[in-house]
Amino acid sequence: MSLSNKDRRKSIENAKQTSYDLIVIGGGITGCGIALDASSNGLKTLLLEKMDYASGTSSKSTKLIHGGLRYLKQLEFGLVRETGIERAVVHQLAPHLVHPEKMFLPIVEGGTFGKMSASLAISVYDFLAKVEEVDQKETMDREEAIAIEPLVKSDFLTGGILYSEYRTDDARLTIELVKKAVNLGCDTFNYIEMLEGIYGSDNKIKGVKCIDKIDGKEIIFQGKNIVSAAGPWVDGIRKKDKSFFGSKLRLTKGIHLVVSREKLNLQQSVYFDDFDGRMIFAIPRGPVSYIGTTDTPYFEDLDRVVAKKEDAEYILKAVNHYFNIDPLTLEDVSSSWAGLRPLIHQEGKSPTELSRKDEVFISPSGLISIAGGKLTGYRKMAERIVDLIYENNSEYGQRNCETDEILLGSDTFQDYEEVKYYIERLSTDISKIGLEAYRARYLISTYGKAANKILEDLKHAKEENKELALLLAELNYCIHYEGVIHPLDFLQRRTGRLYFEIESVYKYYQDIVDASANEFNASKEKVLLWRKDIEQALADSIFFKSNI
Repeated sequence: MSLSNKDRRKSIENAKQTSYDLIVIGGGITGCGIALDASSNGLKTLLLEKMDYASGTSSKSTKLIHGGLRYLKQLEFGLVRETGIERAVVHQLAPHLVHPEKMFLPIVEGGTFGKMSASLAISVYDFLAKVEEVDQKETMDREEAIAIEPLVKSDFLTGGILYSEYRTDDARLTIELVKKAVNLGCDTFNYIEMLEGIYGSDNKIKGVKCIDKIDGKEIIFQGKNIVSAAGPWVDGIRKKDKSFFGSKLRLTKGIHLVVSREKLNLQQSVYFDDFDGRMIFAIPRGPVSYIGTTDTPYFEDLDRVVAKKEDAEYILKAVNHYFNIDPLTLEDVSSSWAGLRPLIHQEGKSPTELSRKDEVFISPSGLISIAGGKLTGYRKMAERIVDLIYENNSEYGQRNCETDEILLGSDTFQDYEEVKYYIERLSTDISKIGLEAYRARYLISTYGKAANKILEDLKHAKEENKELALLLAELNYCIHYEGVIHPLDFLQRRTGRLYFEIESVYKYYQDIVDASANEFNASKEKVLLWRKDIEQALADSIFFKSNI
């Protein structure tokens, strides 16, 4: 089975006639993780997402699989231990998507961490996360720290620590989860929104009434257990269930800015103090570097979250204060993204003090909701939800969670060494076609071994412009295997080009729209809507400049 919308209407009609063991609302990392866990246990599962998979929080993170060093300051030892251990698990499950990354923590005068406290904290971090000895922290003096990252201003630098993290593409990880769930029997649809619950005579929820946002038709799906993993929209689902008795969430906004490596030529990832004691990441990625994040209360539109001028200026002020560079301005920022964290409300605590733990709550109707948590902990969150479903349904039999052994990808990698081998091999093929060799790393780290299918399509392309030919080959794959309906699904979430190669989006989005229209036999009205949505996304990516 493949994640395709080519026979969408037929698949929906079949799903309407199915009685599901579990319906999951929300196609982010948590919902997709639950769908995979449940499907791998043989539960007949339906996953619904009102927009595109990973279109909310799960494509707006710092794109790190990390244990959360700063949570040690909040004494969140259990959270640090669980997510720290999960880093290694997820790396093993998807080595092409979860890459080892050394993180440099500069020690500065008056900073959040002193040399002794930082060394102790990371030692505890390495212990809790069961970091292998070869990857444990490396402490360095001032001269060694300057050599590691020359851009950090040396006048207040006293030393540094190098420790291990993992980098990922959050949206791609989410897509691989839902693809694997489909392979194990899960039914799933993006662009289907829940309108209300369907209830039995006992007032228990037995299904959901939805609307297909593609054709406007209403649909009813039947399910014995309903789980809401809707992230920032969890309270909205509870309102539709008539089980909202005050918010359990506190939403905060985090933004990231993208600048050219020419403007911020980092040698490696840096986790640094800003000027008011918070911590910020600066991470090089190919020809760009990205910086984030903020953590501010959010009360505006959940469906359109943008980086505003004050958000961008806050991060740029911190970067300019910390790094020895020509001062960055708003005009130096090529793109941005902004997302919401659905944190669990705790009275009297500021956004940065709130726990990142997840919490499960059950409404009188039986609707199960889960919120909070971290990208890194998605698998354990899913495990807790499926455990609960088995506890409530003894007829389902023996519960076995095996998601720590289910490798992700259509043709999986055994380890990171195999990933590096494939990148090297593909580099030669890519060069022969006329593309730069770095595209091999991009293709493997995005699609895994499925990059071979894209490469074969590319070899037979009639398009002389090789950059465009590559885009069209990727689009073809994503439409047939990765659930793309809207060209923006492809440009923003399947490839990340809207963030990391935005100039290629400006240059080629009309071609992508035209190719998508041919695949879906789209009407002129639909094509115009697609273009408008892409142009809006482009404008939102530099929204902060409109406030100058």
